[in-house]
Amino acid sequence: MSDANARDDKRLSAFLSRLRAPARRDLSRAYVFAFVAGLCVIVQAALAARLVDQVIFAHRPLTQAGAEIAGFLAAIALRAICGWAAERAGFAAAARVMRTLRTDLLDHVARLGPAGLSALRTGETVAALSAGIRAVEPYYTRYLPASMMAVVLPLAILVAVFPLDWVSGLIFLATAPLIPLFMILIGKGAEALNQRQWRALARMSGHLLDAVQGLATLKAFNATARMAQRVGEVADAYRRDTMTVLRVAFLSSLVLEFFATVSIALAAIFIGFRLLWGGMDFFNGLFILLLAPEFYQPLRAMGTAYHAKMEAIGAAERIVALADAPAVAEPGGSGPVPGIHAEPPATSFGRSSQSPGVVDGRDKPGHGDALTPTAPIALRFEDVTLVFPDGRRALDGITLEVPAGARVALVGASGAGKSSLLHLALGFVRPTSGRVLVNGAPLADLNMAEWRRHVAYAGQRPRLFAGTLADNIAPGEAAPDPARLSAALEAAGLGPAVARLPGGLMARVGEGGSGLSGGEAHRLALARAFYRSAPFIALDEPTAHLDRVTEAEVNAALSRLMAGRTALFAVHRLAQAAEADLVAVLDGGRIIERGPPADLLAQGGAYARLARTGPDVAMEALA
Repeated sequence: MSDANARDDKRLSAFLSRLRAPARRDLSRAYVFAFVAGLCVIVQAALAARLVDQVIFAHRPLTQAGAEIAGFLAAIALRAICGWAAERAGFAAAARVMRTLRTDLLDHVARLGPAGLSALRTGETVAALSAGIRAVEPYYTRYLPASMMAVVLPLAILVAVFPLDWVSGLIFLATAPLIPLFMILIGKGAEALNQRQWRALARMSGHLLDAVQGLATLKAFNATARMAQRVGEVADAYRRDTMTVLRVAFLSSLVLEFFATVSIALAAIFIGFRLLWGGMDFFNGLFILLLAPEFYQPLRAMGTAYHAKMEAIGAAERIVALADAPAVAEPGGSGPVPGIHAEPPATSFGRSSQSPGVVDGRDKPGHGDALTPTAPIALRFEDVTLVFPDGRRALDGITLEVPAGARVALVGASGAGKSSLLHLALGFVRPTSGRVLVNGAPLADLNMAEWRRHVAYAGQRPRLFAGTLADNIAPGEAAPDPARLSAALEAAGLGPAVARLPGGLMARVGEGGSGLSGGEAHRLALARAFYRSAPFIALDEPTAHLDRVTEAEVNAALSRLMAGRTALFAVHRLAQAAEADLVAVLDGGRIIERGPPADLLAQGGAYARLARTGPDVAMEALA
C-alpha cells in the first residue's frame, strides 16, 4: 500500500472514529453486554465440564446436580439476553450515528448553496447521502463490538486457562495472532476493491440519473438505445466489482476458518494425549476444549466484520468528498434586515403607485402588482470580487448601486457575471472580497432566512415540485390564503388556464412541472413570486427558454411584478432592458458601462453597439 493510500486510510478511519461521539453511550452499553455474554461463555463451559465430570467419573446421580444444571441453563439464558441487548445497543448506536451524519451532510449541502452544489456530480452526491450513509451502519453494529470482543474475551479466557494448563494457554497465545495477521494481509486488497466498488456505484448512479433527466433529449435524438447500453455497461462493471469483493470476502473467511480450525485441533491433540497418559484432569481438559472454539470465535467474528469496516471506509471516501466540498454560500449572521418588518405583509394584492392596476376602467386584483412595499430595499455592491474554489474569477471589483424602488437591468453576454451578481444578492455565494449591503447593513451580518423571506426569485428554469398548484405557489405553507393564491395566478396571467383545470388550485403538477407547458411553468413560478409579496425581486433571465409569444406574455407579468419594488434582473434580450431605470453592462466580470438606457444609447458605447446588433438578439448569441 502506498504512503498516499495509507494516509487516506488513516484520514477516513479518523473520520469514522469521530462519528462515534454522539453514540458513545449506546456503544458502551453494547460493549458491556457483549463482555457479559463472553463471561457467560466461560461460566457455561465450566458448569458443563463439571457436570460431565461429576456424572460420568464421580458417578454422581443426575438428580443431585440440580445446581449445576440450573446454573448452566441460567448462563445460556443470560448469554442470549446479553447478546440480544448488545445487538440492540449496537443498532441504536448506528442509528444515532447515521441520523447525525445525515443531518450534518444535509446542513453542509445547505451551506454549499445552489452554486456550490452545481459543481458536484448529482449521482455521487445522492450515492453519498443514501447508500453511503447506510454502508456506515455495519461498522458500528458489527465491527466495533467485534473488535472490542476480539481483545477482551480472549484475554479473559487466557486468564481462566493459564492457571489450569499453561501448555494450552501458550498454544492459544501463539496461534491467536495468525488470524488478525492474515486478516490484515487480505484486507489490504479488499479495501482497494471496496473503494473501487463505491466509485463504480457513484458512476452508475450518475449515468442513470443523467439518463432519466435527459430522457426527452435522448428520445428526440433517437439515442435512448445507446444510453441504455452505456448504463448497462456501467451496471455490469459494478456487478463485476461487487463479485470481486465477494470473492475476496469468501476467501478471507475460508482462511480465517482454516487457521482457527487448525489451532483448535492443535490444542485438542495436546489435551487428548495428556488425558490418555493421565497427565491432565478430565475437568481441566474438557473445560479448555469447550473454551477453545470460543477463544477464536471473537477473532473470526472480527475478521468477518473487518469487511464491514472496509465497506464503511469505501463509503466514507464519498462522504468525506462531499463533506470537504467548499461551502460557498453566505452563512450570514443573526441581524435583522434593517428598515423592514420581520415578515412581509400577508395582505391581498393592492395597487402600486407606479402601476395603478386599472385595465379598461376597472380595478383588477393583482394587475397593479402584488403589494405596495411597506419598506423599500436598497442594495449596494462595494468593490465585490468573486473567485470560485476552482480558481474561476466570476466578478472582478464590481461596485454597483441598486436604489430602493429602482429596476436595474444586467446586460452582457453569457459568462459576463450577471448570474454571479444575482447569486451574491441572494446569498447563494459569498464574495471573495468586498461586501454587499442591504439598506446599509452588510449582508454577511444579516439572518439569511429572514433576508430571503423578503426576496422573490425566478430563474431560467423554474423549479416545480410534484404536488398541487397551491403547493407550488406557496411552498412550505400548510394553509395558504386562497384569495392571495387566486390573485397571484391572475397577476401572473394563469387565471383563465387554471380555471379550466379540474380541481383548479388543487390540480396536480408533476415533478419539474410535467403536465404544464413551458410558458405555464414560468408563469407558475411568477405566481409564486407574486404570492411572496416581497419588496426585492431578483430575476435571472426567466424568459430564456420561451418562444416569442410566450416570452411577451411573461414579460408583461414581470412588469407587473417589478412595479413598485426594487428589482435586479438579468435580461435575455436587450429589448427587456428598455424599461429599466438603470442598466449595468458587464463584460468579463467587470461593469464597463452603467446608466439609464437612453443615456447609454446616446453615449454610443458598448450598450449602443449591442442595440445596433438588434434589441431582440439573445444575449448568448453575443458571447
